[in-house]
Amino acid sequence: MKYIDEFRDGTVARGIAGAIAGEARTDRRYHFMEFCGGHTHAISRYGISDLLPSNVQMIHGPGCPVCVLPIGRVDQAIGLALEQGVMLCTYGDCLRVPASAGLSLLKAKARGGDIRMVYSSADAVALAQRHPDKQVVFFAIGFETTTPPTAVAIKQAAALGLTNFSVLCCHVLTPPAIVSILESPEVRRWGSVQIDGFIGPAHVSTIIGSRPYECFAEEYRKPVVIAGFEPLDVMQAVRMLIRQVNDGRAEVENEFTRAVDRNGNLKAQQLVAEVFEMREHFEWRGLGVLPHSALRIRSQFAEFDAEARFALTYQAVPDHRACLCGAILRGVKRPPDCSLFGTVCTPENAMGSCMVSSEGACAAHYAYGRYKDINGGESR
Repeated sequence: MKYIDEFRDGTVARGIAGAIAGEARTDRRYHFMEFCGGHTHAISRYGISDLLPSNVQMIHGPGCPVCVLPIGRVDQAIGLALEQGVMLCTYGDCLRVPASAGLSLLKAKARGGDIRMVYSSADAVALAQRHPDKQVVFFAIGFETTTPPTAVAIKQAAALGLTNFSVLCCHVLTPPAIVSILESPEVRRWGSVQIDGFIGPAHVSTIIGSRPYECFAEEYRKPVVIAGFEPLDVMQAVRMLIRQVNDGRAEVENEFTRAVDRNGNLKAQQLVAEVFEMREHFEWRGLGVLPHSALRIRSQFAEFDAEARFALTYQAVPDHRACLCGAILRGVKRPPDCSLFGTVCTPENAMGSCMVSSEGACAAHYAYGRYKDINGGESR
C-alpha cells in the first residue's frame, strides 16, 4: 500500500535501529517522551522499544484525549442524559470512561439514557435535524485535531437555525500540557521524571504547525521532533533526538514533513478562533487544573453552549485511589507499575481511562503484550 508499507519496512527498521545503537552514547541514558497516544500505540504495536538500546527509554505522555478527560466532565455528560433527558452524542472511546458512582456513559445508556455513538460532529447535527423534538448535545472532546470539526458543526447548526443542538465543549490544548509536564510542582506528588526531549504529535501538528513547540526548545532547552505515526517515523524521530542531545542542541525538527509545516492549517486555526476562546482554567485528569489549557464557546455562539443552556456547574471528582492513570499520564509511572493493571483493570473492566481509550498507554501495553515483564524485569 503506497505511503504505508514504505514506513513499515522491517529491513529499513533494522537499519535505523543499527544507526541508533551506533549513535547512542554508552556513557549516558536518554529519556524521550512521546506526547501522543498514537505514538504510544505504534511503539507497543511494532515493538519499537525492543529495537532500541537499553539506555534509550521512551516515556508515555498525556496525549490521549480521552485519558485526560476528568471524571467531573463525564459526570456532566451523564447528568445531561439521565436528568435532563437530552440525546447525548459522543465518540466511541468516551462511552466506557469510568465516572462517579460506578457509572460510565455506556452504563448510563443501559439505565435508559439516550446516548448515541457518532463518528463525527456532523452526525450529531444530522441527528438534531432528524429529531427536532429532542435536545441533542454533542460531547466534544479532543486536542487541536478534533476542534475544527466541532467549530464547523456549531456554524452549520447556526446556519440551519437549529434550536435543539448544543455542544458540551471539552477541547483541550497541547502546549499547556507540555508546560505542565516540565514545570508544574504537582508532578512531585507522583515522583520526578527526567525528560531529554519530546516526540511531537502528528495530527495535532497538522493543525497548529511546528511553531508552538519552539518555546520548549528555546526556553526549556528541550529538543522536539514532530513525527508521523508509522514505526519508521518514530524510530527516525528517536535518532534525530539522540543527535540533538549528543550535539547539545535544543531545536524543533520536523520528521513529518509530508504533512506538517511551521505554520499549520491557517484556515482551521481561523475557524477555531472564530467559534472558540480560551478558558481561564480547566481540570485535566492527572495534570490537575491548568491555566489557559482548554477552549470554550464564544458568546456569539452561546445558544449552542450546553454549559450555558443547561446551567451546568462543574464538580471535581478524585480518581480511584488505586488507579495510577494520573501518574502514567505524567510519565512518572508505567502501566505495569499499577497493581490493578491486567488483573482488576482490563479493557473489558477498565478502572481508569488509560485502559479504555484506543490511544491509552495501558490499553497499548495490554493489547500488544508490553506487560510481559509484569512479574519481573524492568519495563521499558
